[in-house]
Amino acid sequence: MKKPYELVIKNGNVVLPDQVLKLDIAVSEGRIVALGEKLSAAPLTQVIDAEGHYVLPGMIDMHVHFNEPGLGHWEGFRSGSAALAAGGCTTYADMPLNGNPPTVNEAALHQKVMAAAGNSAVDYVLWGGLVPGNLDDLEALAAAGITGFKAFLSNPGGEGEGRFREVDEDTLYQGMQRISALGGILALHAESEAITAVLTADAVRKGRSSARDFAACRPAEAELEAVSRALLYSEMTGCRLHFVHISTAAAIEKVHEAKLRGLDVSAETCPHYLVLTETDMETLGPVAKCAPPLRSGLEQEKLWEMLAQGKIDLIASDHSPCPTELKVQPELSFFEAWGGISGAQSSLELMFHEGVNVRGLPVTLISRLLAGQPAKRFGLEHLKGTIALGLDADFVLLNPNTTYTLAAEDLFYRHKHSPYIGRTLSCKVAATICRGQVVYTSEEGVIAEEGGQWLRIRKEQYSL
Repeated sequence: MKKPYELVIKNGNVVLPDQVLKLDIAVSEGRIVALGEKLSAAPLTQVIDAEGHYVLPGMIDMHVHFNEPGLGHWEGFRSGSAALAAGGCTTYADMPLNGNPPTVNEAALHQKVMAAAGNSAVDYVLWGGLVPGNLDDLEALAAAGITGFKAFLSNPGGEGEGRFREVDEDTLYQGMQRISALGGILALHAESEAITAVLTADAVRKGRSSARDFAACRPAEAELEAVSRALLYSEMTGCRLHFVHISTAAAIEKVHEAKLRGLDVSAETCPHYLVLTETDMETLGPVAKCAPPLRSGLEQEKLWEMLAQGKIDLIASDHSPCPTELKVQPELSFFEAWGGISGAQSSLELMFHEGVNVRGLPVTLISRLLAGQPAKRFGLEHLKGTIALGLDADFVLLNPNTTYTLAAEDLFYRHKHSPYIGRTLSCKVAATICRGQVVYTSEEGVIAEEGGQWLRIRKEQYSL
């Protein structure tokens, strides 16, 4: 006898890869088992009426910093994953920094795994790092199931002897050779240290320390040079590359051209580059400080053109939290304040508001950038990223026609600062469901705080 469905979501506008259909979705044992009209529900079946809502695949945020182990008081898995759940995210990828020790060997990975276990509201994957001195650790990290490796081409900042460090040219090249042999993927923070260090030192000597001065020290040319150099190495080594938080259209175009030549490369941008500009960085202050810095309104419009043309592969938050006092102490100059934007909870709402409601882009495009393409690129498409039979029942119910102004008390971050506070949005996450379990509703808040699972990734799962 056929088991009754455990959950049925009825009457929703279901966002599929290339179309939106009014469908019911049935769930059993955490998986999608039926899609159709007027699916029947047994007496004990949980029923959610999604009338008037979009039902999208849960966001997959491939770039967050929860700072564990060692700096969990900056965010931590529990508060960070709760914020993601409230924002419609059902899977995330935690970066190998800014925790200490950084995740650059198997022992450090074990510490991170222990910190995450039982403390995440939604599912997650974990990045390893490529740094000077850890070439012999890459194979063990890959075998343990990390999603890929992260490296910096510029100084990542931070304090402490064991902090994450940028790669030198030899480490970068040899690392790419070894990662290629492992069938892995390397994510790069692409800014030229040679350019940014010289410009920063000059600004400090001359006493220039404003937001505009900071942006001038990290120009678009620094990003483009680093991207071009890494693409050359990719061509020489065969290493798969993913460029994180790209801020300029020229760099996106460079990556796109490399793809057309046959290189296995991809690029992400972030909501802050699509909704904030350097003027916001100047008016809001260090709460909007990030690297690469926010760009001009003209550059932002070019990024939206790249996005509409399909040249951007995915959108991720680059959630980089810190205690508020490291942002706002009066004695801190803009250069001295911690660089990183707290924004993970708002990514989906920002992209739907600006992309769909304001700019009229297809909701299917925004969904692919937030879920479908991250899943495909990073070995999760057999589980997540799409609403399809057999996949995990990961959904976000989004009300597309409600307006609210984001307040600090709405945020689930440990430290409730964000450049998006005070911004009015024309949509709102109503519920988030991870593997068939409701983990967040707008009425009840975060319901389940501990059910997220670590998803180990194997090299055969990678895809372009």
